[in-house]
Amino acid sequence: MSFGFWGATNMKILVACEMPEAALGELRELGLEVVHEPGLSADDLQENLVDVAILIVGKVRVSQDAIATGKTLQMIVRAGDLTSNIALDEASAAGIFVTHCPDKDAQATAELTFGLILALDRRIVENTVALRAGKWTRSEFLDARGLAGRTLGVLGGGETGWQVARRARAFEMNVVAWSPTLTPEEAERREVEFCNWPRELARKSDIVTIHAPPTEEPDRLVDAEFLENMRTGAYLVHVGYSGAIDEIALGDAIERRQLRVALDVFSSEPGIDGGKFRSRLLERPGVIGTQHIGSETEQVRQAISDEVIRIVRTFLVSGEVLHCVNLCERSPATWQLVVRVRDQVGVMAAILEAVRADGINAEEISSRVFRGAKAAWCTIALDERPSTEALECIRELNDVLHLDLRAVV
Repeated sequence: MSFGFWGATNMKILVACEMPEAALGELRELGLEVVHEPGLSADDLQENLVDVAILIVGKVRVSQDAIATGKTLQMIVRAGDLTSNIALDEASAAGIFVTHCPDKDAQATAELTFGLILALDRRIVENTVALRAGKWTRSEFLDARGLAGRTLGVLGGGETGWQVARRARAFEMNVVAWSPTLTPEEAERREVEFCNWPRELARKSDIVTIHAPPTEEPDRLVDAEFLENMRTGAYLVHVGYSGAIDEIALGDAIERRQLRVALDVFSSEPGIDGGKFRSRLLERPGVIGTQHIGSETEQVRQAISDEVIRIVRTFLVSGEVLHCVNLCERSPATWQLVVRVRDQVGVMAAILEAVRADGINAEEISSRVFRGAKAAWCTIALDERPSTEALECIRELNDVLHLDLRAVV
């Protein structure tokens, strides 16, 4: 069942992240009271949620305490791909939708990935450093191997991985891939070679790119065993999330395996811009880095703003929540009550009262109204089988045209 909120009086939305003025204007055109406070800290956020119905956040933490404060909150929108900064369990317990903007940075991250691949192969960074130091040492930089005909291994998959694979084919490269969810059929459809295990990908690849999602598991995709299986002189590019690489093992393998490495992600990243940074990996020859900028482009920011507006507009108009991350993947319901009713006041309340009298909870309710608004088809998902008495009570209601009970399988 969907519920339209269009025209809601003084519905307040707090935008606690950077957003273009044009996007803020589009939110106001939806009839919302828009409060833009991009500099709020996690503590400040808690104090600013009074009367807020929709919260839009970037990377600021939305804590359990903030959710408890937001008594009027209906939806939290993460203006980005991940929702790890939002207390999901608490939001779910409070009946607050949590949604996000997936894959809007995939193209930008793929572009940086190929920029780093080219920088490794043509040693662009070392060339620039030498020139700035007034050195013309051209003979040191004649060892580029070229990309055409080489094999690129995409480790981790996801939309970013497929964007990288598309660009690799444009460079006339062969592509192999592995991810926990990749199947041989999907690999064939994507025109890549399927690998059964990460180490198989390591053995086959001249260049490995890592696009693993964040994980709380202690195991690393790229560990000492993976690195030992990489080809001597191979390239390794990491543009993803921290935790995918065993940096100690990588440091040991770089010179021994003659690897060239490009990293956009480091375990030692400072928490604030302008903070001090040091990584021993960057002290090793053949290693270059960027400052976690994979998703930082104007195009990504615009795409995320557009998606945020689409999410909010859809919610207001139809009640549908796009990209929701905290709904049950499978309802706990074990039975489904299907009823065809006259579209009259009180009929649904009477049906639910009969169910309630049995001590049964309605997990989900959906309804579709037929043309002319004289009849409706309703589905009620229940956590237990209703009694024969309850079913007979419902059948006897004047406005119930048909009843059917189905087991959920």
